[in-house]
Amino acid sequence: MVPEYDMILLSEPIDAESMFVEVSIMKNGKRPDPNVIHPIAGYDKEIYVKPTISNPNIIVGDFTYIADSEFESHVTHHYEWNGDKLIIGKFCQIAAGVEFVMNGANHQMNAVSTFPFYTLEGWNMDPPAQYDLPHKGDTVIGNDVWIGQNSVILPGVYIGDGAIIGANSVVGSDVEPYTIVVGNPAKVLRKRFDDDLIALLLRFKWWDKSIEEIDCLIPILTCSDLEKVREQIEARL
Repeated sequence: MVPEYDMILLSEPIDAESMFVEVSIMKNGKRPDPNVIHPIAGYDKEIYVKPTISNPNIIVGDFTYIADSEFESHVTHHYEWNGDKLIIGKFCQIAAGVEFVMNGANHQMNAVSTFPFYTLEGWNMDPPAQYDLPHKGDTVIGNDVWIGQNSVILPGVYIGDGAIIGANSVVGSDVEPYTIVVGNPAKVLRKRFDDDLIALLLRFKWWDKSIEEIDCLIPILTCSDLEKVREQIEARL
């Protein structure tokens, strides 16, 4: 049965403060907490990522989860001397087997050999200058991004808000907001919505709202009637 405040929310805009007064008890009497590690009681193969991070060069937003019992092993070749960052927004959904490959994986490509002599014992080679290495910069994932199982995100990629990465994809170039990409290399399958709705969602930024407001917005965020969604969001901007 749909709660009464959900029906009101979908039929006509009401004052946000009034909604918060009516909705004081959430599911199972619990308030969503981005600082807990295990958001599903008795199940340790899905965790909120943010409270598990120890590396200062990995920055993750509230409520982003991964389908695993830990996260940092999914970030590979992330060496302190490179200084590159992995930045992931809020409410992202990261499936099992996803790998974020950082700049330390890159070899020198502008010389005759790509062999990294400088990393191995006994060879007389100093590390190459930074400008001789293909450093791609930070890897940035937006908000509400779904990354499918066993996908690989290569260094320096930007993935926009609301994007979907198909399972087993290898993403080596930027992905626009609310776009679906699949394959190796990942190619655009289609945009999720028309340009006007995408622009509206990027202005609305539901992921930046309070927990209480997001809870009240769930009927809109999960509604498949996109025209109704458009009307409701426009009324709140």
